[in-house]
Amino acid sequence: MESIDGALIGREAEQEVLSGFVTATGGRALVLRGDTGVGKSALLDHVADLASGEEHRVIRAAGVEAESELPFAGLHQLLYPLFPYIDQLDDSHRRVFDVVFGRGEGAPPSVMALGIAVLDLLSLAASRKPLLLVLDDGQWFDTSSIEVCGFVGRRLSGGTVKLLIGLRSGVPSGFDTAALPQLLVTALSEKASEQLLDMRNPGLDPRIRRLILDEAQGNPLALLELPPHVMRGGRGPAASNRGELPGYAGTGIPLPVRLQHVYGARIGSLGDAVRTELLRGALDGVGAGTATTGHARGTRYRMVDADEAAACGLLDMDPLSGDFVFRHPLVRSTVVQTATVGQRRAAHAVLAHVHRKDVERRAIHLAASAVDPDEQVAAALEAAADSATLRGASLAAVSWLTRAAELSESHEERSRRLGDAAFVAGQAGLLDRAQQLVRSDIASGTSESPAAVLTSAYVALYEDGDVWSTQRQVLAAIENIRDGGAREPNEVLTRLVNLLLAISQYASDETSWERAHVLLGSLGGLVSPNSRIYEDAWGDVVRRGTGVHERVESALADLRALEPWEITRLGVAAYHVDTLSQYRPYLQRTVDREVETGAVASAMTMLHLVMLDQMAVGEWDEAERTGQRTLDLTASHDYALFVHHTHAYLGLLAAMRGRTERARELQATVDTWARPRGVGFLTQLADAIGTTAALTEGDYEAAYLHAIGITPPGAFAPYAHQAPRTLLDLVEAALHTGRTEQARHHALAAHRAGLPAVSPRLALVTYGALAMTATDPTEADDMFHRAETHPAAAFFPFESARIRLAHGIRLRHTQGRKAARRPLTLAAETFERLGTPPWAERARAELRAAGTSTPASTAHLAALTWQERRIADLAAGGLTNKEIGARMHLSPRTVGSHLYRVFPKLGITSRAALRDALSNIPDDKNV
Repeated sequence: MESIDGALIGREAEQEVLSGFVTATGGRALVLRGDTGVGKSALLDHVADLASGEEHRVIRAAGVEAESELPFAGLHQLLYPLFPYIDQLDDSHRRVFDVVFGRGEGAPPSVMALGIAVLDLLSLAASRKPLLLVLDDGQWFDTSSIEVCGFVGRRLSGGTVKLLIGLRSGVPSGFDTAALPQLLVTALSEKASEQLLDMRNPGLDPRIRRLILDEAQGNPLALLELPPHVMRGGRGPAASNRGELPGYAGTGIPLPVRLQHVYGARIGSLGDAVRTELLRGALDGVGAGTATTGHARGTRYRMVDADEAAACGLLDMDPLSGDFVFRHPLVRSTVVQTATVGQRRAAHAVLAHVHRKDVERRAIHLAASAVDPDEQVAAALEAAADSATLRGASLAAVSWLTRAAELSESHEERSRRLGDAAFVAGQAGLLDRAQQLVRSDIASGTSESPAAVLTSAYVALYEDGDVWSTQRQVLAAIENIRDGGAREPNEVLTRLVNLLLAISQYASDETSWERAHVLLGSLGGLVSPNSRIYEDAWGDVVRRGTGVHERVESALADLRALEPWEITRLGVAAYHVDTLSQYRPYLQRTVDREVETGAVASAMTMLHLVMLDQMAVGEWDEAERTGQRTLDLTASHDYALFVHHTHAYLGLLAAMRGRTERARELQATVDTWARPRGVGFLTQLADAIGTTAALTEGDYEAAYLHAIGITPPGAFAPYAHQAPRTLLDLVEAALHTGRTEQARHHALAAHRAGLPAVSPRLALVTYGALAMTATDPTEADDMFHRAETHPAAAFFPFESARIRLAHGIRLRHTQGRKAARRPLTLAAETFERLGTPPWAERARAELRAAGTSTPASTAHLAALTWQERRIADLAAGGLTNKEIGARMHLSPRTVGSHLYRVFPKLGITSRAALRDALSNIPDDKNV
């Protein structure tokens, strides 16, 4: 606002920095931060003019408070002018924008996926002409948009795209932690203030001039707006003699408030029709300054017949669209504040009709227009909350569901919606908010509602690991619903059932599970098909897991229709049957979205699942990083159960890697917390850490004692999820301590239990255990061959390498040293790639005993990188390039390029020869 005839007064230093920003080579981002009215918009205009002169394309957007709760509203506004370029993107990025722009259906993208797509779009748009993005009032951007803009802003180097953001000081926003460089815009100097005031208002009475300078304190907006207000007030020197301005009791009122009085006086002088137009525009988020050239979510309200407001300095005309826009954000906020409650409601009602095709905008305006309970408005808000949840905006969903409850016409509907809000709040990590919501629903003299039981039990479980009292609460609540004559499934019952199953999983107690089975059996068709999957997968997978894989695959066939917590629960079921890898890419894309404004609790479990799959497939460095991220997230939200759950997985990983001291520290931490609480799921994991650490160290007696603490040899303890997972551990420990009969008994028990039909990993380790314990050489050879050629071997390299190691040892004793070299070499190479020195040294020692001091196949395979070897293993297992790419987060083209380099290194010319090249290396190359 300090521009006079195109010149900026007192901004030489800022202009120099901004000129360098525009002319510098490469892309970059910059934040302008300053107080209200200090001149940020004028500087943004100046930069836009500079960029246009340098042949840049300039796109402008402005945050508005009315849209700060609408997910992706800011991003829609910013990217809409680039809409024509979207069809030129590759399929994956185009699908991302189809979802964001509403051109198609699909799973909402994560911050990272959307950010990468935005970078690709910007790069394409800037390929012909450099691009400048100007965001004013960024503090009012919605959280989702801020996350994406921050992601993009940190990655603009090297291109021809620049991002400039204006932020108001004193208003917190996500940009505060976006780690973007900043330029602070401060008040004008005394000299510059005088120059600006004198240029705009020459000949002022000296006393008025002095008073305005003192009041403005270098704020350009105040220097421009206060003089005409003083002169119109008609109190001139007399007022100045008392040290006050018209309409103020004194000078202690903050400057923005004083300016609102200035604008309020102008607004009050307008006719009713004009004020109505201004109010509708303000409530719908019409911008201040230059308007944007388009809006992705629909057209904002267009103010008409408002020339009177423009004449008195409240509105400007956008030069591109010809629409009225507010001269400054303070004008817009003053319009709203000076309107009566009734006037605001009437304006919202009109705006709800304007946006009748936009579920979320319509609902927000309807809610603001309502006075009394209105079921139609409540239903609209509920639909908006559902939309927000599916787009990863659970925080907005909580707010809208709460308002829907307030507007419900019956107590039953109010209670249901408050329960929904509490449930979503719990999933969003807002445990205190969830409890407040259900407490507000408990009427005096009434018993605790099912929704209140659900929330209190959820909080007690995840905050403190309380499995016993929560189980009693939830069982009783479900029984009450059943005995109350429920005839159809309902949301509260389904949530209680799923919570009961989660509690039972953590308890890992046979009695608890049997009670749950009996109760769920009595409910019959009231239990959803997905809940039946959880019942079978989360409890006793040995006895109930057959066929779960196919059911999970069917349930996850349409990810777009599933809420984040449904995807998470089904992911846990996939983990229990060892088919998690095929869903991991989606989980990784979803996590970033949910962590910020979505289902944070679901994101915690998703991170656990990602980590578990990384551990399974041998990406141990990545698993370590995922585990630490999970630990930070769970600790910051006080989810003590998830904190110790994460400690357990980090301990298991440390044990596999040979970091046994760290593993035992984590084991003790988990066991000390979980055992007194009866959290059997975690105590079993603690025993598994002890088993693995002892095996890694070669202390087989200790390993055996830890293993039989999970399950006795020859059986699989009911509802002990670690029992089948420690099959190979118990067998190896038993064999190395001379307990051959127990080892064989346990391997046969796995076969009789049908474990190979439950999961691919269990098939692999069952065949391995049978081979290790076989007394018949023919059976041993057959079982080792089954294990080593099983398609799952590539997905579980640690288990596969241990089986190869055992095979090599057996061959050395039965067929001689030369026969042992192949499996021992492959085992040693795998252990080295995984990064577990104790296991690698054990394999190398066996190789030395087999007559070679170095891994025999290293000369043949040394040229293969770890990534190339992994791709080769997966391809040998029968996966297509597309499937391998999804597993390793690479494009099919990149996978093909890797295989093109792998073939000559292995001396082969076709995919069909991969298996033999990897597992049947000629003897003359194994020396």
